Amino acid sequence: AEEVREILAELGFRSLEEAIGHSEVLDTRDAIDHWKADGLDLDPILHGLEFDDDVPLRNMVGQNHELDKHFDQRLITMAQEALSDRMPVKITLDVINTDRSVGTMLGHVVTKTFGTDLLATDTIDVTLNGTAGQSLGAFLCQGITLEVFGDANDYVGKGLSGGRIIVRPTVSSPLVSQHNSIVGNTVLYGATAGTLLAAGQAGERFAVRNSGAKVVIEGCGANGCEYMTGGTAVILGAVGSNFGAGMTGGMAFVLDVDDSFERRANPESIVWQRLDSAHWEGALRALVEEHAAATGSKWSAEVLADWDRWRTRFWQVCPKEMIGRLAHPLSDRAAEAVAAE
Repeated sequence: AEEVREILAELGFRSLEEAIGHSEVLDTRDAIDHWKADGLDLDPILHGLEFDDDVPLRNMVGQNHELDKHFDQRLITMAQEALSDRMPVKITLDVINTDRSVGTMLGHVVTKTFGTDLLATDTIDVTLNGTAGQSLGAFLCQGITLEVFGDANDYVGKGLSGGRIIVRPTVSSPLVSQHNSIVGNTVLYGATAGTLLAAGQAGERFAVRNSGAKVVIEGCGANGCEYMTGGTAVILGAVGSNFGAGMTGGMAFVLDVDDSFERRANPESIVWQRLDSAHWEGALRALVEEHAAATGSKWSAEVLADWDRWRTRFWQVCPKEMIGRLAHPLSDRAAEAVAAE
């Protein structure tokens, strides 16, 4: 900061705000002479900017984001009993794809009102019908459940912080859930806690940087669980290429329906094996049961109904960094051997 002040003083400015727009003080020689700038005409950017003295060179007027018109304003109004007295409320509304970040402002109000004194799960139970826009349930906190009958765009559960998100097809949908996408790309990016249950496939970069959320989906695109550091991901179907790249924490379970997983996993960061632990198999089955109950998925119900068959098709995926740190070993036989010693 001191160096910035010294440079500004040399140029005759008292602040960064005063310097904005004064391209005449830039030393452009190094930039223009660089081989990467060969053929570029920077004059429209660096020269010819003429303004009247009374016209500011920097932004002087705040933007109006029209937050008073945001979808969540209705949710906040309809959730007043929960916000004032912790009374459970149920809300049902239609949603369209221009309704972005649904639940985020509501979560802000919940956190601002109660702080770390968290609301009970499902205190604010919201049912949405239609197609949710980007960032459904971003940063959603505990106590709020968003259930969508329809589908959702990219960034579902971005930064999820304890809330619960359920995405399922409409009752009248003829689509086979495990063969169709229901949420977009970069689902659960940077999530820290909470649950996402989706009856269908996710796009690319699923659960990137997830560090604590639980999730069950029915397939995903490339770069699934990339840089994941915590939480549990269950994928009841095929995954795209480069699965688990940079994964350093958490656990994943993949139902390898087409014997393609080993060609698509990234061996630099992860190891994988068939189920060989009663603890981990129990944890997996519990999540599949939760998924079936919450989403009504015929696919997860089918897997549960014929568990002895399908359990042999699961891969348990563990980051190499976590193998020696697990509270429960990947193999019961390994645990027995350690106990015997």
